[in-house]
Amino acid sequence: MTSAPVRLAGATRLGTTRRYLMCAPRFFTVEYSINPWMDPTRPVSTDRAVAEWTALKDTYERLGHRVETIDPAPGLPDMVFAANSGTVIDGRVLGARFRAPQRTAEADHYRTWFLDHGYRDVVMPQRVNEAEGDLTWTGDLLLAGTGFRTDPGAHAEAQEVLGVPVVSLHLVDPRYYHLDVALFVISEATPTTRAHIAYYPEAFSPGTQQALRRLYPDAILATAEDAACLGLNAVSDGHNVILPQEATHLAGELVTHGYTVHFVDITELRKSGGGPKCCTMELRG
Repeated sequence: MTSAPVRLAGATRLGTTRRYLMCAPRFFTVEYSINPWMDPTRPVSTDRAVAEWTALKDTYERLGHRVETIDPAPGLPDMVFAANSGTVIDGRVLGARFRAPQRTAEADHYRTWFLDHGYRDVVMPQRVNEAEGDLTWTGDLLLAGTGFRTDPGAHAEAQEVLGVPVVSLHLVDPRYYHLDVALFVISEATPTTRAHIAYYPEAFSPGTQQALRRLYPDAILATAEDAACLGLNAVSDGHNVILPQEATHLAGELVTHGYTVHFVDITELRKSGGGPKCCTMELRG
């Protein structure tokens, strides 16, 4: 269920229509543990996960975005987390190579979807690369996370395949095992403005924190409470920001900066370490 949007009167932020790929969690469960959020002994409701996912999809469509879907496969409970299976920039696709063997088969399902839907420039990586989980496009730079999942060597591979400059960022807190649970782009860079981002500093190494301060001095800094509810696993179109409903401090900061916030419930999906962004791959170009 979504709540009414929170907006600042007179806001001037401009959103852009996006195209997303999502996968319904019809086989969602937590039957193994590959991150600190996952506890196979904790009860999980597949029906509630489907309801949360449906409300998220409905939110995108209500905001005017186009949502494509891929059929889920039995035995792949984390296939719902579409962001981990591809990075698409200007129509070029860099697929995924998962670190955990439980997720390995997901990559080929997504590769097949791309080929079946007219994408011809599809490359599968040689190095471990968990796609938009660790690769975040800012409009002019690809921020690339490493430390827990994606191999640092995959960053150079991404630069070669996608043809965009890459900045490596080192994650140090195992709770924030992917870049997309520690940082998100609120508005992309333009020819005259840098990207506006939000992130949780303590998720990163000291050197990475310094680099982020240099690159994005006007970034919104999330609190520990924001990060702990996966508040940074958010999706923005440059004006509308979809956040987990518990991320109230982060929401307040966003509203102050002129964005409109839309809360969603991710109670079940969070049991696997996922949120709005994890469920959402952006199809650019």
